[in-house]
Amino acid sequence: MKLRRSLAMRLAAALIVAPAALSPMLATPAHAFIVFDPSNYSQNVLTAARSLEQITNQVTSLQNEAQMLINQSRNLASLPFSSLQQLQQSVQRTQQLLGQAQNVAYDVQQIDQAFQQKYGNVSLSASDQQLVTEARSRWGNTIGGLQDAMRVQAGVVGNIDTNRSEMSALVGQSQGATGALQATQAGNQLLALQAQQLADLTAVVAANGRAQALQSAEQATTADQGREQRRRFLTQGSGYQSGSAQMFYGKN
Repeated sequence: MKLRRSLAMRLAAALIVAPAALSPMLATPAHAFIVFDPSNYSQNVLTAARSLEQITNQVTSLQNEAQMLINQSRNLASLPFSSLQQLQQSVQRTQQLLGQAQNVAYDVQQIDQAFQQKYGNVSLSASDQQLVTEARSRWGNTIGGLQDAMRVQAGVVGNIDTNRSEMSALVGQSQGATGALQATQAGNQLLALQAQQLADLTAVVAANGRAQALQSAEQATTADQGREQRRRFLTQGSGYQSGSAQMFYGKN
């Protein structure tokens, strides 16, 4: 009897609690339940990862393009230094010295005219005074040529210090170049400096050659003139003839 009563009480209690436990489920609508789909979740995760990877690649590509544009701007940047004016001034100084050549200039027509008048064959009809005057003129040309050569040498030596300063500045600009264009422009200016130095060397060689040529021409013409003067001395007059000479006068 007690057992039956206990089972009846438990059954009654269960019937009382069951509606309370089932009431939330009965009160929640069917569309409010969340259904988890593992396959759909994995697909969404993969899609998001791929989208993130694409965005990362695009950002990297944009960074690379930006760096490429920066490098191009550096390569196209012009060198903020020019030694052209200094080099031109050095060349002009050397040209001025060459243009101040005395008596016989660096001109083909003037050289031909001078050699026809003063360095050709000695005229047999020229007077002794004319021969002396022409010899002095040739000697003056030789001395002038030697002086001109020394003046050109001094001018070129004076350009050395300027060239040294420009070379140091250009090497510094070349080493500090930010792009290909600046490095190329610095290299071009170094080549221009080298060309200016070669021009100075050419001027020195030309001045020395001119001086030596005038000296050689003077020596050749002087030798020809000496032969003519010797010929005149030997053929002029009747030469020496012996005769009587009275040294003391006595009283008659």
